[in-house]
Order: sequence, then structure tokens, then C-alpha cells
Amino acid sequence: MQDYIRQRVLDISKYIIETSATVRHTATIFGVSKSTVHKDITERLPVINEQLSQKIRVILDTNKAERHLRGGEATRKKYKDSEVS
Repeated sequence: MQDYIRQRVLDISKYIIETSATVRHTATIFGVSKSTVHKDITERLPVINEQLSQKIRVILDTNKAERHLRGGEATRKKYKDSEVS
């Protein structure tokens, strides 16, 4: 694995642990695709640091379980804002 990829994986991991960010948000912050973030976390990180990978997996599973709530909230806000206009 090239050094810059290894460093990106570690930087992304640190960011997710500190902020509990979603894959989509993390991809935006780091200027990479969601697929890249997902591959870094699920395939590359376990090779680099298994313990860190397990911590990240808990956060990603939580985000996945809550995504329907965030989506519903975004829809509610969208239509609430359009009523005011």
C-alpha cells in the first residue's frame, strides 16, 4: 500500500472517531468519493489496525441504523421551509 493511501486511511479513521461522521460527510471533507471512504474503512483499515477498525465499525453501524431518522428529518425540514416561502 502506498504511503499516501495509508495516511489517508488513518486520517479518515481519526476523523470518524472524533466526530462520528457519516461516510458521506467524511467523503466531502476529504474530497474523495463515498466508495473510497468505504473501501478505506472496510478493506484497508483492518490490514493497518484491526482494533481501530472495530471501533470505526461500531460508529458506521450506528450511523447506518440512524439513517432513516436523518432522512425523515431532512424531508420534514424541506417541506416546513417550503411552507414559509
